[in-house]
Parts: sequence; C-alpha cells; structure tokens
Amino acid sequence: MIDLVALASLRAVDTHGSVTSAAEALGFTPSAVSQQVKRLEKQAGVALLERVGRGVMLTDNGRRLVDDGSRLLVDLERLESGLHRDTDRVAGRLRIASFSTAMRGLVAPVVRSLLDEHRDLELTLTEREPWDTVDLVATGQQDLGIVHSWGDVPLHIPDHLTGATIARDVADVIVPRGHRLAGRTRVSPSDLVDEAWVATPEGSICRQWLMRMYDGTGRAPTIAHVAMEFDSHLALVGAGLGIALIPRLGRSPLGVDVVAVEAHRPVPTREITVVHRTSMAHSPAVQTVERALRSGR
Repeated sequence: MIDLVALASLRAVDTHGSVTSAAEALGFTPSAVSQQVKRLEKQAGVALLERVGRGVMLTDNGRRLVDDGSRLLVDLERLESGLHRDTDRVAGRLRIASFSTAMRGLVAPVVRSLLDEHRDLELTLTEREPWDTVDLVATGQQDLGIVHSWGDVPLHIPDHLTGATIARDVADVIVPRGHRLAGRTRVSPSDLVDEAWVATPEGSICRQWLMRMYDGTGRAPTIAHVAMEFDSHLALVGAGLGIALIPRLGRSPLGVDVVAVEAHRPVPTREITVVHRTSMAHSPAVQTVERALRSGR
C-alpha cells in the first residue's frame, strides 16, 4: 500500500525541485525525505525521480503518482475534517504560516491559550512572505496561512483555497522627531515627494504599495535604504536616515526619536486574510484557530 506521508514528500520534491528544499519546507531532514521517496519507489515498483543537473525531477510515473495521489490526499483531508466535525473535536496538527507582523500581533497573543484549552491540538508556526504562504497552503505543505494585501495590489488565491478576512490594518509614515512633518496630524504623498525612504526589498508587497501611493504625483519614491524588518526601519528612521511606511499591527513601541504621522489620499490600508484548503473547511481545529485570530483571544 502506498505510504501517504511518503507521497506528500514526493509532492514537496516536485514543488521545490530538490530533496533538500522539500525537506526544509516539510520540517524533515533531507535523509528522511530521501528514504521516504525510496520507500515509495519500492512500493510502486517503478522509478519516481531522476536527477537533472543539481536537482531532480519526476519521471512520468512519478508525475502520474503525484497528480492522482494529490486528489487522494485531498479526499482523505476532507474525510478527516468531517470526522472531527462530527465529534466536535479540536485535535490534530495544524501547520500555520504567517507574515512577520501578523505573527507578532495576531498569532503570538492567542497560541498559548489555544493550546491550553485544546490539549489535543498541536500548532507548528512558520514565518513566510504572503505569496510563499499561499503556495505552501495550496500545495499541502502548510494547513493555514495568514496573508495580507494592500489596497489594489492583488494577491492571487487559487480556486481550491478558501479565504476569510479576519482584520484590517493601517500603516503610518514614521519620521524622525525633528523632521519638518513631525508636527503634522496627517500627510499625503504630495507632501513626501522629495523624501528619502527606508523600504522593504523590491518585489515585496509593501514596496509595491509604496510605489502605488505615488501614482498621482508624477514621481517615484526615492529609496535610500532597504531592510527586511520593520524594526530595522524604525532604527534607521531614528538615526535620521530617512522616513518609512510601517503598519501598526505588530509594530514595536515607538522610541522618543521617531513620530508616527497618519497618511491619507490614499490611506494605506491592508486586509489580513486566513487561507486554507477548501477540503479543510469543516475542520473544528481550523475553525477554532480562525475564530481566535479574528477575536484576538
């Protein structure tokens, strides 16, 4: 009989292109993933992977097994969710991926109470960017994803995933305390055209939103410094090296050297969404975690 855990590992190898990357995504060692694939090949009686350069790819038989087996995994997931629903049992292991500020502002405050209240529930937390999270949930490597989208910057959610908005967040312009705009109650992009920005990396959702804010000015923001973490943004702004657009959710307390000023025209607003596979819609564990994230307790 085909080993379903091994089948999930083979699917991860297909998604990530190597045993090492699949192992990292699944939380296994590369040796464990290799052994699972070899066991699956022995059970199936055919080769499932072939080496291509430094990576691997599925053979035709491996592709068939992943394609048909993925449907089997979805059916089993739907069956398990239904069984838990019928017993109203909040149990099992949920793998949750979240972007950093939601991890701090939404996930961390509720996890301990969830685990204390539901002793048969196990949560594994991973911090990832939204588009990575969607891909991981879509391919079965994570069960629940917390993602965000700014304004009209799209985040594609595949048809076999279900999403629900659980919160909305706003970003402020952070300036040094002695900055010319520090005494303003709010600012618009036209007030900021000559400013130097501390921004997230190119291609990130937050950087895309910052670029969109300037659409009506005929200019593009001047990016002076790039940093991944908003805590780094705060430190750089505090050192007088620029200004930054930082969300309120999960934001560290502001030091005495910086000031938050509201932005408008447009107001930088983002929707925070929980996504999961539709096959898990009836899972009491999924529903319980989603309610906790929405209510904050």
